[in-house]
Amino acid sequence: MPIEEKVTRKLRAILSADVKGYSLLMADDEAYTVRKLDEYRTRMSNLIKANSGRVVDAVGDNLLAEFASAVDAVRCAVEIQKMLKGKNEDLPVDKRLEFRIGVNIGDVIQDGDSLYGEGVNIAARIEGLADAGGVCISRNAYDHVSNKLNLGYEYLGEHSVKNIAKPVRVYKVLMATEDAGKLIGDVTKPASRKWVWATAALAVIVIVSVVWQVYQKMAEPEFEPANVEEMAYSLPEKPSIAILPFDNISGDPDQEYFSDGLTEEIITGLSKVPSLFVIARNSSFTYKGKPVNIQEVSEDLGVRYVLEGSVRKVDNQVRITAQLIDALKGHHVWAERYDRNLKDIFALQDEITLAIIRAMQVELTDGEQARLTGKDTENLDAYLKANKAHDQFHLMNEEGSIKAKQLANEALSLDPNYAFPYATLANAHMLDVWFGFSESREESMRMAAEAVQKALALDTSDYRVYHALTNLNIMQGQYEKAISSAEHGLKLSPNSAQTHLSMGVALSFVCRDSEAIPFVEQAIRLDPYPASVTFRTLGSSYRVVGRHEEAIIELKRALKLKPDDIFAHLDLACTYTQLGREEEARIEAKEVKRISPDFSLNEYAKSLPDPEEQTCFAELIECLHKAGLPEYPPGKEPPKKPSIAVLPFVNMSSDPEQDFFADGMTDELLTNLSKISGLLVISRNSSFVYKGKTVPIKHVANELKVKYVLEGSIQRVGNRVR
Repeated sequence: MPIEEKVTRKLRAILSADVKGYSLLMADDEAYTVRKLDEYRTRMSNLIKANSGRVVDAVGDNLLAEFASAVDAVRCAVEIQKMLKGKNEDLPVDKRLEFRIGVNIGDVIQDGDSLYGEGVNIAARIEGLADAGGVCISRNAYDHVSNKLNLGYEYLGEHSVKNIAKPVRVYKVLMATEDAGKLIGDVTKPASRKWVWATAALAVIVIVSVVWQVYQKMAEPEFEPANVEEMAYSLPEKPSIAILPFDNISGDPDQEYFSDGLTEEIITGLSKVPSLFVIARNSSFTYKGKPVNIQEVSEDLGVRYVLEGSVRKVDNQVRITAQLIDALKGHHVWAERYDRNLKDIFALQDEITLAIIRAMQVELTDGEQARLTGKDTENLDAYLKANKAHDQFHLMNEEGSIKAKQLANEALSLDPNYAFPYATLANAHMLDVWFGFSESREESMRMAAEAVQKALALDTSDYRVYHALTNLNIMQGQYEKAISSAEHGLKLSPNSAQTHLSMGVALSFVCRDSEAIPFVEQAIRLDPYPASVTFRTLGSSYRVVGRHEEAIIELKRALKLKPDDIFAHLDLACTYTQLGREEEARIEAKEVKRISPDFSLNEYAKSLPDPEEQTCFAELIECLHKAGLPEYPPGKEPPKKPSIAVLPFVNMSSDPEQDFFADGMTDELLTNLSKISGLLVISRNSSFVYKGKTVPIKHVANELKVKYVLEGSIQRVGNRVR
């Protein structure tokens, strides 16, 4: 008697996909089609893994995957089509690879890693009924997902399937947002009244039992919930999250860069989603290495959700645990542990990011899905070195800059087409110029510009590249270009605190401070624990628009973080001068001279936009002069020359409309006197401060620090002038 072979059977949700018109595409351009198919299948595989599925087979243009849940399978199918739609939009019509997808739930036979049986056959057959870019599902699958996903469905009727005895009812998935909840054309016969009541009664009993158990379990929070009233910032209307640094539990301090890199990649991914509010890396990392109280984190940063986790890396294996916490309810929303090979780290990052988004019940558009799952390198060693380089850059010191450039170049030697290390390289060269580490400012700026251009040539979808470009534009004095670059960066990553700040800085350099303020304020909201430059930038803009008391608060916050921030002292000196608080202004001026004994207004003005074009900087220089700061460095003063202030001539014509004539005469005198190189002439802006006022000449001379003061009057009657 023959031995009966044991067959493994199981119930599985099956996803089957193929490319419509594949043969024609191959005939037209075989090399391109194969390359694009490989790219798309890699992205599809990443989404399948992210939705707890497994790729079973991928032969020719076909892809077969299994899921334990029909909900996961259908959701994954929709995410795949949205992602592919975003990718195909940038391609000519005849170059697009458009997949059809079918999903069925049924009995399958497992043979090793392969699957066979009716469940697979039905999925493959109904796939052929789907439109290009569409999804069709069987009635079995529909029964499992109809009220669990934010989708609509259209009943396509019964279809005969080869080798299947009974016809299969098929539904088309409607993926548009406006179709959610719709059911078109279903003609399912209603169950008898008797069975309806019996089923309803049983359902009520089960539901009541389950609800009671859930209620008992959730009646008490797992920890003290956060209080919205105690939050340092107003809670955003959209889902808000802080991603805390993942703990390195590898027992090897050298692996810190790996856990930090994973944290930053998740922050970067989530920051691309406009419907989320994501706290910046800088503020999240203030909690690194500290005992964390979720309630305090939520209240300090003004967010609802907090993600924490750990990373254990041993050789080529990595274990990652992550848990998402709803701080307002005091409960865990989602938790997972992942054990993977290190080579799968890119797919794993996508998987975790997408799981977080789903847990917060956020829907992604086609373009957002495509941007979220796109990676700019597949070289793991290059990726790891790029992370190390980025960490070194964030140290903001000379040693960190040297190491950042070295590691970025090593990453580029492994993958020359990797844009991110070029952006880090550019920022490091600019850091050298800004902090005075560079031996040649011109050479550092040249290398920074070269790195930015290479990054742009490789990837125009990475906001970090546009952040580097914005910084470069600012340092080159190309402020309008900087504004344009920052706008592009914010479209790619609406949650980038750095790009919001760069936009504010660029606007302030063209004296558009009223426009700059909202961007800098949003930078602080996204990064509540920023570097001193953020507070200083906001304080400076507050000063320019006349919000002096608020300016003092922000500038003092900057100085608390960095007491020797010379630019904050300069702005504070100017603010006090404008408020008439002369003693405090002179104290700040002394601080400037303590930090930089050779400071001079003449040299400082060279680093600013042209005061004649941007009047807010002319006002800055003028009030710093009043605060007591020298025009020239000590010992380098030019030979002293006569100095004069021309006060506005008084209109004696008893006709107020003749003021323009008197002012015009004053302007002409100022213009002519200013042409004399041997004479120091106070500008019109400062002279006209005294218009219409009775001020002693001695007071004017002392205030403007001049030897001579010219005053006069004009009387015009008809064609005669006195």
